[in-house]
Amino acid sequence: MTSRGAGTAFSRKNYRLSTEPEKSKVTGIINSRLLNDYLHRIFTNADGNQPAAAYRKHLTFQNLQEHLDRLLAEENGSEDSRDQVAEGRLGPSAVVLDHTSGFEGLLLVDDDLLGVIGHSNFGSIRATTCVYKGKWIYEVLISSQGLMQIGWCTLNCRFNQEEGVGDTPDSYAYDGNRVRKWNVTTTNYGKSWAAGDIVSCLIDLDEGTIAFCLNGISLGTAFDNITRGAGMAYFPAISLSFKESVAFNFGSRPLRYPSVEGYRPLQDPPVADLVKARKLLGYLKNVIHIGIDVMEGKLVEKDTSMWQLQGEPTVLITLAHIFNYFSPLMCKVYLVEDVLMTFLLSILERGGAVDAHPLIQQLLDLMWLLMEEYEVHECLKQLLMSLLRAYRFSPIIPDLGLQIHYLRLTIAVLKHEKSRKYLLSNVLFDVLRSVVFFYIKSPLRVEEAGLQELIPTTWWPNRFTKEGKESKEVKEESAEERLRRRAYERGCQRLKKRIEVVEGLQVQILKLLLNNKDRGGGEASRYIFLNKFRKFLQENASNRGNLTVLCPPEYMVCFLHRLIAALRFFWDGHKAKIPATLSSEEAYIPPQLFYNGKVDYFDLQRLGGLLSHLKKTLKDDLAAKANVLIDPAELQAVTMDDLDEDEESATSAAQSQRPSAALAIGGALARPGWLSSPTLGRANRFLSTAAVSLMNPRRPLGTLEKIKVRTLSVEQRTEEDIEGSHGNEGLLLGRPPEEPDQPITENSLLEILDGIVMMYNLSVHQQLGKMVGVSDDVNEYAMALKDTEEKISRCPKRRRDIHEELLKSQKVFSEKLNHLSRRLAWINVTIYSKEKMQDIYWLLRVCIRTIEHGDRTGSLFAFMPEFYLSVAMNSYSALKNYFSPVNSMEELPGYEETLMRLAAILAKHFADSRIVGTDIRDSLMQALASYVCYPHSLRAVERIPEEQRISMMKNLLAPYEQRPWAQTNWILVRLWRGCGFGYRYTRLPHLLKTKPEDASLPSLQKPCPSTLLQQHMADLLRGDRDLAPSFLNSVLNQLNWAFSEFIGMIQEIQQAAERLERNFVDSRQLKVCATCFDLSVSLLRVLEMTVTLAPEIFLDWNRPSSELLLRRLAQLLNQVLNRVTAERNLFDRVVNLRLPGLESVDHYPILVAVTGILVRLLVDTDVQG
Repeated sequence: MTSRGAGTAFSRKNYRLSTEPEKSKVTGIINSRLLNDYLHRIFTNADGNQPAAAYRKHLTFQNLQEHLDRLLAEENGSEDSRDQVAEGRLGPSAVVLDHTSGFEGLLLVDDDLLGVIGHSNFGSIRATTCVYKGKWIYEVLISSQGLMQIGWCTLNCRFNQEEGVGDTPDSYAYDGNRVRKWNVTTTNYGKSWAAGDIVSCLIDLDEGTIAFCLNGISLGTAFDNITRGAGMAYFPAISLSFKESVAFNFGSRPLRYPSVEGYRPLQDPPVADLVKARKLLGYLKNVIHIGIDVMEGKLVEKDTSMWQLQGEPTVLITLAHIFNYFSPLMCKVYLVEDVLMTFLLSILERGGAVDAHPLIQQLLDLMWLLMEEYEVHECLKQLLMSLLRAYRFSPIIPDLGLQIHYLRLTIAVLKHEKSRKYLLSNVLFDVLRSVVFFYIKSPLRVEEAGLQELIPTTWWPNRFTKEGKESKEVKEESAEERLRRRAYERGCQRLKKRIEVVEGLQVQILKLLLNNKDRGGGEASRYIFLNKFRKFLQENASNRGNLTVLCPPEYMVCFLHRLIAALRFFWDGHKAKIPATLSSEEAYIPPQLFYNGKVDYFDLQRLGGLLSHLKKTLKDDLAAKANVLIDPAELQAVTMDDLDEDEESATSAAQSQRPSAALAIGGALARPGWLSSPTLGRANRFLSTAAVSLMNPRRPLGTLEKIKVRTLSVEQRTEEDIEGSHGNEGLLLGRPPEEPDQPITENSLLEILDGIVMMYNLSVHQQLGKMVGVSDDVNEYAMALKDTEEKISRCPKRRRDIHEELLKSQKVFSEKLNHLSRRLAWINVTIYSKEKMQDIYWLLRVCIRTIEHGDRTGSLFAFMPEFYLSVAMNSYSALKNYFSPVNSMEELPGYEETLMRLAAILAKHFADSRIVGTDIRDSLMQALASYVCYPHSLRAVERIPEEQRISMMKNLLAPYEQRPWAQTNWILVRLWRGCGFGYRYTRLPHLLKTKPEDASLPSLQKPCPSTLLQQHMADLLRGDRDLAPSFLNSVLNQLNWAFSEFIGMIQEIQQAAERLERNFVDSRQLKVCATCFDLSVSLLRVLEMTVTLAPEIFLDWNRPSSELLLRRLAQLLNQVLNRVTAERNLFDRVVNLRLPGLESVDHYPILVAVTGILVRLLVDTDVQG
């Protein structure tokens, strides 16, 4: 290609402009006079006037390039002066972070040297350029809101793991986490910052002042009279704690808030290129605006919004000349953001749907036609990076207008098929953190977000149960309360409508990415997305310990809901086309996905253990049931030498795959942290002041590259591999005979659904639980306010001082509640709305159906990943505990049936021999234990088929020695509680409630015994002569152990308490002691239950084991009574000590349990006699 802007001929993408003199008058379509007029109209001066007379010569395509050179060089004189080194600044013109010597501690620095993540207690780093004169500004994009100190320091400042910027005499910092400023000493300053904010750092070395702005709003002068003079130059610097992250903008991109008068960015903008780009953009606008009427032989003005490139040679060659200069400029991030993105946004400012603006599609067509491929790639990458940065760091305003604006342009760009496929393949998941596009950040400062105007009236619940939860009983509500509540609800609805607009745009983006009907050639967008999505899941599943690589859970929650919406749209669309398939309401994952090897589950645990183990043990079942044959080579034992060889070959393969990958120091991560700037490249640098030897690692690449090689097969899958064709079932290969031969939906949608379930398990459930804290805060403050108001009403009139203090407290609580209630409205709309609840409920039903289908495959059920059972249990827990303050679970369609089906799963699988993982077995047991504590879920257990109920009770009565028995015993106790002697209490009667408790806890539920399940237990104990003795012997053994341990511990506690010297009893010892007592009481209650339901086991002397069991029982009861009933003995003295942690240890609970056993034995002995 010829050099740009030089010579008289140019060639670009096979456009060759002739310079032969005999063709100088030939234009193909239009005559030379009209062409001259057209070119002069297009290429006007900056002021819009025609060129001066000196330049007013006849223009043709042959002399157009020379003309353009002259136009673009008009302002070179003023530009040259700008290019000189600015006075008052020392260092490179391109300002970055000093990753060679200007840092302290462990830090991760992104590939562009502008983003940084703290990787130690308190790491510090400074920039490469310093200033000593004038007024300067730089911006810091806050990616996490934790502990950081941002500001300025000199070269002489020395930092360590405890002291950073602002802790030395010549360093100055602002800390928005603690809302303070630092310069050796600290004082209050500014406002608190949140993730997504932008801090502007200003220094005026003429006046000697330092100031800061937050999102463009000045926080005032922080420091004045700073040290100046010879040898004093200030570097931008930051200190940040572990996991905290920021991205700097020293001027390499347009400042978001440049409006501070007189201050210059540390890095000068590319003024010359900026002038050229704006001029060329003006020429491009002229081409769009001016048309040629060939028939009339004149120029006409056209509607720019509907402009199309219709193959007109004159227009095309004109554009080729413009793009010859414009293309290289569009590879620079500053110009893309300042010129191109601004222009594209202005097109959409006219309103209307994105489809109503085809001009953007036409411009993208032009770029692919007239720019070199590498230029288009770089331009699109920079454009998406700028859009993502703008979306993430835009302040929240009441109508969310800024977020909507950037999302609309993102949709417009992704509507262009060729651009979309390139971005999906190379940018959205590889360079960008595109999941950020689906996140709606929660405002920390409700005033700036405009929530006061949107929700002018606040409300909070002020009627509580004894446990401090909002009362669900309908009570009389005053007229004033009713008006406030309704006004608050109207405000919440207004907010919801605005947020739904943003969510709708986010779902549109995903619908574009999931499009599998692309008109162009090559692989459809959906299949590119599918492979990238799987890689994204792998990174988050395989790096659980590495927090910087994980996608933050708050992003994952939003991504999950948008992906569910898009998935169900395509699923139901497929159902409409092919009625024989299932609707999304009946969706499930067929079991063959778990064992046919078509979907990669990485190293995630299966129900039956490791995949390699299952392939060995179940290879015959796979062949017989699913016609899946395992390669014998896969089953060979792997030696350590083989692993080493695999690692070396994987490393070399990885190097050949990506030769340009930057080598990280000391085995750094192969991807920058999620906490950092969302738009940075894959590689990053690991900085450590304490590990110089790590500069030359023995192995050049880390294990993550090996993972990449291992999953190349997944990344390279095609549409045919996924969907199948001509007898090839694709992902559904190996259908077991138990699975119906009915098409479910498109295979690609099944894999996306599988990924959604995995996402919920990775971090979504954890985040749903975390955000409930705001609701709990509202309840706590509302109770405190109500308590304060009651005290005010009781306060004597003569105590004015107390009355004033109470009024101050009332004001503080009211202000806090006003703030929290508005913030809670936002969280309820974005996270706990009815629609979000329905998404989680849908996911629960998907998991239940998937588990039911997998269970029917017999031994192959062991291949199912553990997370399906985890998500089934956790999503039900979330619906019950996290969404209940806002929406009622009982209102969900098919709720009772879903509850019963989940109960059947828990009842069947808590003792399933196909499940080997101890963690998942414990989770199932705990879920069942929680299930039987609540009346509505206990009734669901009673509604499952009778054979399943009997099987569950038989498993519960298995000998305790063979498994963890405490949870089993707890379940039996809950089934009995409410029927035993003196056993109708919710909490121990000798204890007073000292503080509000969470009434939703399983242990605080009112007794709800199940006579049906008790009857099954009685029948089993009577009918199976071997079951009863083995079960009771195990209960008696555990009781003997638990009570003996308890007595031993209280002896130690008593001895420690009687010592004369000051001493402390370990709180953990007290806790274990109380636990042993509680276990003893619960085991006694199970014995009482057994004696009551089936007394003949002890009293029918025709049974061979009855006498022995009765003797053992009598011995244990005598031991308990001997230890507990004597006055002023060991037990009595420890109870009277009233030690914190031993509140539950008392005479009553254990004596009533023993009494219950003795009473039943006496009563039933009379009956038997």
